[in-house]
Amino acid sequence: MKKYFKNKQIRDEVAIIGMGCTKFGERWDTGLSDLIIDAAFEAFDDAGIQASDVEVCYFANTNAPNNCSGTPVTDALKLHGIPVTRNENWCTSGHIALINAILAVSSGMCDIAMAIGAEKLKDKGYAGMGIGRGLDPVREARRDAPGSFALIAEAYGKKYGYSYDDIKTALAKIDIKNHYNGSLSPKAHFHNRLTMEQVMAAPMIASPLGLFDCCGTSDGAACAIITRADLAKNYREDPIYIKGFGCATDMITPHYRPREFDWSSFEALRNCAAMAYDMAGITNPREQIDLAEVHDCFSITEMAIYEDFGFSKRGEAIKDINDGFFERTGGLPVNVDGGLKCFGHPVGASGIRMTYEIYKQLQHKVDNPERQLEDVHIGLSQTFGGPPQIAACLILGNEKG
Repeated sequence: MKKYFKNKQIRDEVAIIGMGCTKFGERWDTGLSDLIIDAAFEAFDDAGIQASDVEVCYFANTNAPNNCSGTPVTDALKLHGIPVTRNENWCTSGHIALINAILAVSSGMCDIAMAIGAEKLKDKGYAGMGIGRGLDPVREARRDAPGSFALIAEAYGKKYGYSYDDIKTALAKIDIKNHYNGSLSPKAHFHNRLTMEQVMAAPMIASPLGLFDCCGTSDGAACAIITRADLAKNYREDPIYIKGFGCATDMITPHYRPREFDWSSFEALRNCAAMAYDMAGITNPREQIDLAEVHDCFSITEMAIYEDFGFSKRGEAIKDINDGFFERTGGLPVNVDGGLKCFGHPVGASGIRMTYEIYKQLQHKVDNPERQLEDVHIGLSQTFGGPPQIAACLILGNEKG
């Protein structure tokens, strides 16, 4: 296996001391600046700092009005005279902002860094599912996103011998799980609990993906404050430590490589996981990780991640789903706040929001006691973006090793 980091000193040397997250949904009552302010000031209050204490800021956003800089954050929070950098790495933007903040602190560049993601998509009528031609009109008259991700389900069934009904039923169980979890999350976009009958009867979007297999488009923001681990307890008694992170990008869009890509597994996911596990010292993720927030833009994506991240053996994700392994009472609870499916997906904010859930769970401070998991010490948050072509993740712990 490729060794991604020769220097593993980042493990337990950087900590999150504050996080904030807005209500996600159709936020007609707010503008982008309002969302940024709400998320940031919850994080400032949580960390016990002021905006003036932030030394560098990384902004995750794919649809800002000026479409070119970090100035929406600078203007909203009056972050005068410090570096504020924006990235728009599709759905992984939030995680990449977090990773940049971690690197800024670990390098000695600063003591306090901020990562913030925010999107105001509903005002634009942003469909979120992709339309029209792709990036290369010669090689691809682009499928929309449901059409692309539906190919994973078809390829998976063909490779491992599962029927259409096997796949459809397993995906429905992911939908039901995530909607139930979202119903318990006050800040989630959707709070509807589903039955198997409702999922199976829902309108078909791209076979076998029905309406409830697809995440919605939302407005929202989330924020994190990062500092050195040796300073963390100056701010709070229960900081959450960075154990590892990963980010990997495929050289060429996967479906342009038909001889080596079969749509059942993604190299970016595998490389991202290997990088993070190597840094964090994770050798058996199924046993060592206590909870995870993964990128369920479509229910089949969540199922693919189970196997590419080593939560399930190859070809056995459906068995684990049927056994309830990923339920909140199972061996490895996944998307306990509802995931993208129910919490919502304001693209640049999602990775930080997912990390917010892990942070609160590890502190035993979630917003609804009924949602709190017991005996959790290591958590993982993960996003997957583009055609898909890029993946990122973060591993956190509530104990310093």
